[in-house]
Amino acid sequence: MQEKINIPSQVNTVLNSLENAGHEAYIVGGCVRDSLMGIQPKDYDVTTSALPEETKEVFRDYHVIETGIKHGTVTVMVDKEPIEITTYRIDENYVDNRHPESVTFTRSLREDMARRDFTMNALGYNPACGIVDYFGGVEDIKQGIIRAVGDGEKRFEEDALRIMRALRFAAVTGLTIEEETIKAAHKHKELLHNISAERIREELSKLLCGKEARSVLMKYVDILGVILPELLEMKGFEQYNHWHIYDVLEHTAVALENVPPVPVLRFAALFHDMGKPATFFQDCSGVGHFYGHGDVSRDMAAVIMERLKFDNAAKERILRLVEKHDMQITAEEKAVKRALNKLGEEGFYDLISLARADNLAQNPLLAKRQEHYDKLEIIAGEIIAKEECFSLKSLAVNGRDLIEVGYSQGPELGAALEKLLECVISGEIDNKKEELLKKAIDFSII
Repeated sequence: MQEKINIPSQVNTVLNSLENAGHEAYIVGGCVRDSLMGIQPKDYDVTTSALPEETKEVFRDYHVIETGIKHGTVTVMVDKEPIEITTYRIDENYVDNRHPESVTFTRSLREDMARRDFTMNALGYNPACGIVDYFGGVEDIKQGIIRAVGDGEKRFEEDALRIMRALRFAAVTGLTIEEETIKAAHKHKELLHNISAERIREELSKLLCGKEARSVLMKYVDILGVILPELLEMKGFEQYNHWHIYDVLEHTAVALENVPPVPVLRFAALFHDMGKPATFFQDCSGVGHFYGHGDVSRDMAAVIMERLKFDNAAKERILRLVEKHDMQITAEEKAVKRALNKLGEEGFYDLISLARADNLAQNPLLAKRQEHYDKLEIIAGEIIAKEECFSLKSLAVNGRDLIEVGYSQGPELGAALEKLLECVISGEIDNKKEELLKKAIDFSII
């Protein structure tokens, strides 16, 4: 494991400036953890023995932003890079299972580290002292363990979001949550009800995009079920047909694992079969069917995303994928053009990604369907490369052109344009203005 950490020059400037003024200073938390795991940190947080006013005085010649000075944090701009600097602190009583009622500043780095969530995040580093590790975080990283600092129950009672963070770290890093820590998480899982929807959604999104999301979903569905009770209905729900070898939950987990780690696609995979338990029907031969489950899954996903306060653009993309995930597209140019028209270019490729993953989570005997999706992508690529017409946007006539040949504003105008587009997609006429106008005049709706 890498134990010498390369620090950006701007961060070194901050550390050196604080130390030259007689204060302690370390990079801390995720940037140290990631560096030790061979992951390039996205940002660097600095902690210091200097009080906020002392920090401001050290950097009086820099642009200083009082980011959260009440809690000891200021941001210093160094060569146009923002560096957050936080005074060592002790968090006082947590009144809402999330936020400390107040903080007390301390000159002790150990006391500051003791309030942190997991040992792997309770690490400090500076070039002179090397790694500072009071709670065995380095060894836990080496052993592949996520362990609460001190008493896990107390950590989760203080801030219940840490339960989701534990699961998220397990999904993203592949580390295993230590036994006593996960026991505490199970015991206090209901405290997740006290966490804001936005923070839950943020952690859930990162979790689902982790390389071990399938494993975490299956192992900790009872915890995730606090925020997504819909998942609990899927666990152990057998499908009773030859298309499937997994129950609904594991099918979902395998499908999720097989779409690219993009939040929209991962959420669509999570939701796509959620309506199956509610639509299950077993025929006289004992074969299971789920008629209309796409629509039911869409409606359930809409409720969940409203609950978790998704933005409208993400909701729209996810709901369309969930509703259309079983859409059949034949490997013909006109069929692909119709799909491109209905879904848009981005939506088409998203749907193919979801369909591939759905197929990979079914009976392996159906794996030849992957070849069909290959063909669809080839056909779509050729259509797009040739700039062929598959939408009103690329049609050689528009509403103004039809008005000039006798159409009036209104529903008939839109209907005529859609009809012309279908004629072009089906190959009945070419996408040429003269031919389209002639065809429009021939329509009986003029």
